[in-house]
Amino acid sequence: MSPEPRTEDCCAPDRATGVVTDHVAVGDAYNSSDAIPAATTEPQEPNPKSANSFVHLDGGVFRMGTTDTRFADDAEGPIREVTVDPFTISSVPVTNLQWSEFISATGYVTDAERFGWSFVFHHFVSDAVRPTVQQAVKGSEWWWQVNSATWSNPDGPDSTIDGREEHPVTHVSWHDAVAYCEWADTRLPTEAEWEYAARGGLDQAKYAWGEILEPDGQHMCNIWQGQFPNVNSCDDGHHGTSPVRSFPANDFGLFDVAGNVWEWCADWWSATFHRNERRATRDNPRGPKRGDAKVIRGGSYLCHESYCNRYRVGARTASTPDSSTGNMGFRVVKT
Repeated sequence: MSPEPRTEDCCAPDRATGVVTDHVAVGDAYNSSDAIPAATTEPQEPNPKSANSFVHLDGGVFRMGTTDTRFADDAEGPIREVTVDPFTISSVPVTNLQWSEFISATGYVTDAERFGWSFVFHHFVSDAVRPTVQQAVKGSEWWWQVNSATWSNPDGPDSTIDGREEHPVTHVSWHDAVAYCEWADTRLPTEAEWEYAARGGLDQAKYAWGEILEPDGQHMCNIWQGQFPNVNSCDDGHHGTSPVRSFPANDFGLFDVAGNVWEWCADWWSATFHRNERRATRDNPRGPKRGDAKVIRGGSYLCHESYCNRYRVGARTASTPDSSTGNMGFRVVKT
């Protein structure tokens, strides 16, 4: 099966398709003082309320998709009426604390650990590790291939998750997320379930909370402020990931459905399947039976209006199931 055309996602590079440059190009372009973040934040205290919190949703009919055409290859439309059965979904993405419990219980080895590297945003690589970085994604040179970057060393081998226990786990592939689900007796949401839950009962709103990005000047999600990719003013209080529940929940009680980390869905990616009513059911749709990449939803702390506004509730993109980055996580569903 030949892969469907898809705009290269500067938010979440694919392990299999990322084209790399050499170390000299990395240093010349992104090892200057311009790359130093404008603000930093202190780790926050863990929030024990975040663990194992689920919201039951009755399901029903909702209008899925958007008419936005900024990213034509993302195929956010057409707007169509979709039905989902009742389901129960975690109110927050899986946290580092929860993931640690899974690893302790199973000894599971992630894709990033097996490959020996993962993608890290250039701001977070320490001065000590920078000289060892050999590769960056061509066209998205802010993504660096960092050896020994994993869920427990999210910024490189000299970093830890200490103080980030209640942040979403990152550097987990779709395969890794599925392994967690099998252990936790859960599953990944379908793309339709994810959007139904993220909309929070709002019909065709642009964001999970309404039409205005910052109502009354209030930050509603963890995204980029400033000039991407070099200057983040951190006006929302965060440079990288933020603890779950740092921003208001939507009307269904779900947190972090916009920004913070991208979230894996169960569906194979397609830009055309859902447009063909003869092939794609509108009753609990589950996407095509096969593909080359998996759907991710919600955007991340790196999303910015100037180049990627996929924190909109109807936005979508994808990544290969073995890919891992410092801005991709997941939440889970119980049927």
